[in-house]
Amino acid sequence: MNTDQALALHESSTIFDGLVIAKWNRDLFEDMAKGGLTAANCTVSVWEGFKDTIDNITEFNQFFCDNSDLIMPVHTTADIAKAKEQGKTGIILGFQNANAFEDKIGYVEIFKKLGVGIVQMAYNTQNLVGTGCYERDGGLSGFGREIVAEMNRVGIMCDLSHVGPKTSEEVILASTKPVCYSHCLPYGLKEHPRNKKDEELRFIAEHGGFIGVTMFAPFLKNGIDSTVDDYVEAIDYVINIAGEDCVGIGTDFTQGHDQAFFDMLTHDKGYARNLTNFGKIINPEGIRTLGEFPNLTATMLKHGWSESKIKKIMGENWVRVLKDVWGE
Repeated sequence: MNTDQALALHESSTIFDGLVIAKWNRDLFEDMAKGGLTAANCTVSVWEGFKDTIDNITEFNQFFCDNSDLIMPVHTTADIAKAKEQGKTGIILGFQNANAFEDKIGYVEIFKKLGVGIVQMAYNTQNLVGTGCYERDGGLSGFGREIVAEMNRVGIMCDLSHVGPKTSEEVILASTKPVCYSHCLPYGLKEHPRNKKDEELRFIAEHGGFIGVTMFAPFLKNGIDSTVDDYVEAIDYVINIAGEDCVGIGTDFTQGHDQAFFDMLTHDKGYARNLTNFGKIINPEGIRTLGEFPNLTATMLKHGWSESKIKKIMGENWVRVLKDVWGE
């Protein structure tokens, strides 16, 4: 494989990460630039309610001001193209929980206007919308159906990564727009409650949905001993089930966070019962940081992927599906 060829392909491609939940600061944004990241779905809400989420978005607006040479807000797919053109990373604000909507359907449109483009219906446990993947799944609530309809109307993508199988299936059937697993891995390679079974991957694909494949090492076949090659194997596994037109990247980069952050994520509501223990968190060798993103393109080439397949998976597929969901 020619290194120059890999770099040229990476630089000419739209590189889209369907889920980043890193420690936001200038160092991180500089690493995004180093990795050639065109755009990313960046988490600004997990357990937070309306007010605390608004505070997080306020903080991000300041990041946009202070780092305008590196990042820019994304409201449309044209903004993603603009970010590519200007050599910046476009930021889509995203939630990993519908908790911030509280019990107000009108908040969905408010957040859309603030730049929120993707929202996960539940994070690991039950909320007013439905159930997460770490408890008995009661399915999509009546209120949840109204939230899905409103998200469809205003143009926010429904994300089902941490959502239970029954709730996920009911969201897929209820939504009039494509929904996604923004960051998941196949259960067929490793049995884990966060991983999706073959039939779940097939079901979302057959209903026009989208699958972003994560490289979160505890969910990969070889755990923390995983490499970028293992990650590419996992992506190919999903492509073999769903087809190469509805699969993309959703790394779940947690770069820069400390143990307290993971404790917050792994406890219900951020503080209550412990839901899971990740153990040591280390990204696959070869793509430990966002700055190493070019290694992923190079590894895909090494595995014999065509340039058109690489361009689709690295970003073109995401942009196409978001264009549909966002009503452009």
